[in-house]
Amino acid sequence: MESTPVLFVVNMAAAAALLIWAVRLVRTGFERALGAKLRLWLRRSTSNRLAAAGSGAATAILMQSSTAVAVLMAGFVSTGAIGSVAGLAIMLGADLGSAIVALVLNSKLAIVTPLLLLAGVMIFLRSSARRVRQAGRILIGLSLIFLSLDLIRQASQPLTNLAGAEAAMRYLAGDAIFAFVLAALFAWLVHSSVAAVLLFATLAAQGLLPLEATVSMVLGANLGGSVIAVILTLKAETAVRRVVWCNLLLRGGGAAVVLSLLVNYGLPTPGLDLGAGQQALYLHLAFNLVLLVIGLPLVGPLMRIAGMLVPDAPQRQTDGASRSALDPTVQDQPRRAFACAQRELIEMGHRIEIMLREAIGLFDHYDEETAGKQRAELRNLTQMSLDIRTYLSRVHSNDPQEDTGNRAFELSGIAVNLEAGADVIARKMVDLAQVKDSENLQFSSDGWRELSDFHDVVLRNVQHGISVLMSEDIGLARELVEQKERVRDLEQSLQRTHLKRLRKGKAETFATSAIHLDLLRALKMLNTSFAMIAYPVLEDRGELLESRLATS
Repeated sequence: MESTPVLFVVNMAAAAALLIWAVRLVRTGFERALGAKLRLWLRRSTSNRLAAAGSGAATAILMQSSTAVAVLMAGFVSTGAIGSVAGLAIMLGADLGSAIVALVLNSKLAIVTPLLLLAGVMIFLRSSARRVRQAGRILIGLSLIFLSLDLIRQASQPLTNLAGAEAAMRYLAGDAIFAFVLAALFAWLVHSSVAAVLLFATLAAQGLLPLEATVSMVLGANLGGSVIAVILTLKAETAVRRVVWCNLLLRGGGAAVVLSLLVNYGLPTPGLDLGAGQQALYLHLAFNLVLLVIGLPLVGPLMRIAGMLVPDAPQRQTDGASRSALDPTVQDQPRRAFACAQRELIEMGHRIEIMLREAIGLFDHYDEETAGKQRAELRNLTQMSLDIRTYLSRVHSNDPQEDTGNRAFELSGIAVNLEAGADVIARKMVDLAQVKDSENLQFSSDGWRELSDFHDVVLRNVQHGISVLMSEDIGLARELVEQKERVRDLEQSLQRTHLKRLRKGKAETFATSAIHLDLLRALKMLNTSFAMIAYPVLEDRGELLESRLATS
């Protein structure tokens, strides 16, 4: 079939879209199968800068994305679980990891595409276990990456003989800055520097992109990849924004410097029998490796400079003066009134999430000012809960056939549960931290690691609960209830582990045993408060049993 310009554009766009989607498919598969373990491992592997960089690289290789690592890092830095210096080291390692991914995916592994696709589909369709199904998803994604690269090669073949295409590519080779900016925009638009680099390397291997243009565009993809994290964290904590801006300076600025050197002095000749695509990929890998070697010793000074350039944001007032979403003028319009109450509940959830992030730090370093803010926030949230319930009690419909009581009851129940969660943080957790500080107690290293990890699990479920409240998605609701059962089992397992340490006679374990166990129970109670958000969603769709008791 003779190729036409329209057919070429459609084929190339479809192949590029398949590549972008396949990369995302692999990433989501790893996130769903190993997200919790990767998250814990990444947070633990920050004993020094080299370890942090190594964990960032390994996580990026598994998740096929430095952006996904940036999101994980942002959560840890914002809670204080890791410092900004370790966060920047993780980002530099993740940049190198994404470069390794691009090189591996462009290798001869593509010959196993049919086997990967067959195995992936069989695993995904035949298995009921969630993690095994995600393994199938990952294999399908990898096979589709290789397939999309083959489609790009096939779609680009007709262009190699077109004079117009050759002229356009020569222009890109002659205007390195334009090629650099164009590639940066493309990487940002597709939210994947890996997909962008693979696309450019494949076009170069087909003889469509000259080496000069390919190198410029691969460097531009590095700039675009670092911009993605900046955009995603614009409203994040100040410490997080410092990290991603420093990464942008190092990776994006470094790419611009290398581009300038290449424009002025030309491309080095490696003396290896490599095609243009392979040369560009090896340069991409070498650039990120050199960036890591140079940048790793400088992360401390860079973060100190960033601290001066990006000052801490003023603390948000929590004196209850925030505006309410509850609009009394729509209480005779149930749908609008319930939407108002739902927005107010989401605000409650966000404020409780902030409380939980700050509360765990009191066990490491108790601060009466922070404790006081927690108690003041509880009073505000208690009032919000009362206001929501009062508001819902006055919602009515002008249609006597319309039943508004059930929805009002569901939202009121969520308000009560969220208030109970805030109470667990401001009373139970803060009081436990105060006791620990007043008695000058210290958790054992194993005990503190377990508590920190459990806190991180509950924090993710709090965020999950807020997502369910916002979207009322049935899949998210089902996962939230499943997590409730896992948290219960995890809490029991951690209690048994703690009791085993008690038998060994460790002094620190004896002294903090009551606080340790009470904190585990408090976090489980908080997790239950947010898990209850999912129950009305599941009940409305008939996915809840009336009783968990086995029938005889």
